[in-house]
Amino acid sequence: MIFEFISLIIVKFLSIFGYLALTVLMAFESMILPVPSELVMPFAGFLIVESKFTWLLTIIFSTLGTIIGSLISYYIGYYGGYPFINKFGKYFLLDNKTLAWTESWFKNRGGKTIFISRFIPVVRHLISIPAGMGRMNIKKFIFYTILGGAIWNSFLVYLGVMLKENWKLVHEYSNVIDIIIVILIIAFIIWFIYRHLRHSKL
Repeated sequence: MIFEFISLIIVKFLSIFGYLALTVLMAFESMILPVPSELVMPFAGFLIVESKFTWLLTIIFSTLGTIIGSLISYYIGYYGGYPFINKFGKYFLLDNKTLAWTESWFKNRGGKTIFISRFIPVVRHLISIPAGMGRMNIKKFIFYTILGGAIWNSFLVYLGVMLKENWKLVHEYSNVIDIIIVILIIAFIIWFIYRHLRHSKL
């Protein structure tokens, strides 16, 4: 029911507002909002088949949305990271050491992390916030976000073009991968809490 409801909204929005809707939806997709690119982009591919969209403009506007949403999340992390950790970090087992580690990570591996994350369900919705918290170089962040986003968006559009009216199959099959990723994230959180509690007792 929820899937059908979201699908209906996306289809209507794209059908009425075209490339503007595509940009907005992909901006939402790059933030912590329930707008899966596996729904948006394959339908955009179907619209290409219907001659309502073009390949070039679809990739341009979808990638524009990707960078807009990612930058918003980046600056949320950039400006809100330290105040959040200082005020609420103890409730999430986070401290300034965590921020220092995050900064070091994104300084040395930020490009690869951002690029690879664009292809991982769930992770791509979240990764821009720690990148901002880690003060990743903004030019590198934009470059790798555009690069990864354009490739991912193009791949999903291609699937939509190939599947035509069966474009929804992309999201249906991707749900299995989403579930696996969520399980892995939960397992990591449990491990992180266990490790933190164990070290605090030593």
